[in-house]
Amino acid sequence: MNYKQIRDWTFYIHRYLGLIVALLSIIIGLTGSLLVFEREIDQFLVSQQFGQVIPQGQRLPVESVVETVKTAYASQPELKLSSIITLPDAHLPYVVRLEAPDDKRTQVFVNPYTGAIMGSREWERTLIGFTFKLHYELLAGKIGEIIIGIAALFLFILSITGIILWPGWRKLILGFKIKWNAHPKRTNFDIHKVAGIIAAVFLTMIAFTGVCWNFWDFSQPAIYAATFTPIPPTPVSQPIKGKSPLGLDEILKKADAALPGAITIYMSLPQTPEGVFRVGKKQLQETDEYGRSQVYLDQYTGKVVQLKNGLEPSRADVVFNSFSPMHYGTFGGLPTRILYIFVGLSPLILSITGFVMWWYRYKGKNPRQKSMKMIESLPSVKN
Repeated sequence: MNYKQIRDWTFYIHRYLGLIVALLSIIIGLTGSLLVFEREIDQFLVSQQFGQVIPQGQRLPVESVVETVKTAYASQPELKLSSIITLPDAHLPYVVRLEAPDDKRTQVFVNPYTGAIMGSREWERTLIGFTFKLHYELLAGKIGEIIIGIAALFLFILSITGIILWPGWRKLILGFKIKWNAHPKRTNFDIHKVAGIIAAVFLTMIAFTGVCWNFWDFSQPAIYAATFTPIPPTPVSQPIKGKSPLGLDEILKKADAALPGAITIYMSLPQTPEGVFRVGKKQLQETDEYGRSQVYLDQYTGKVVQLKNGLEPSRADVVFNSFSPMHYGTFGGLPTRILYIFVGLSPLILSITGFVMWWYRYKGKNPRQKSMKMIESLPSVKN
């Protein structure tokens, strides 16, 4: 197969995959643009709905806050405590998460200084919750998750083929020049090629991480294998007959002892007798905003059964830790996050210009040639 044939095949793949995945890529892109600043948007909406926290001395122990929430929701036993977020920002409330059997999550916001419940909401009904579910699974559960994963794979291929087809490889100026005064067909093509090459590298990263997340059961072991990293055993607790799980404050003390000086970001509670406490922490030397360190503890003894040191990640963890910065554009701080808003808009621009290019090509075909091809494709009739 010569160069021209390879390029022709690449062109066909790029064109028809683009037509197939256009609508989904637009949905993914637009929702992704909003999710780039999901934390800031959500914190603003929470402050508007439930008020702001005014620091008043020391924060209350986590266990007392959780007990307050348990008492308030005692009449709703179907809601099970799953985690508590204790971000270090003094102006933010504690967020206690409750999960229902249908996997719907209720967030309870508690003033960390007074223990007063500020309010609650169903996460799926919030702007960010709805946007995330649409972005990740099309509001269709597991089936939608698979569809979005396949769409992300197609977007990855589109980005790679688009980079290969970019005219700038022959002459750099051609790849970035837009002829605004030319025929609309040419101007449309120029917009497509310029917008495409600017967004292509970022779309490739976004699509790759999206595929990995949506097909996590396959990508995770593959990455462990590719990085020659042993798969760590699943942390478990050893149930002790007649013994109840330790209190949250005691668990936190043991987690603090495992990583002295680290700040606690969240706690995930065990949901089964064999489950463990998972405490997310940030060490002072970690560059990630909320750290990557995690301490897994036996719920009955408080023994550390697994420790992930954010300052000493495994080869596989280095890859996993890069997913979020690549997907949300946080790797370069505020400038790349702003850039990612426009990257999220690029599928809309590329889909429109791509469709126009296809339409011009379809419309420009000789009707007689199309008729002849249709006749030639008909089966011959034997007399």
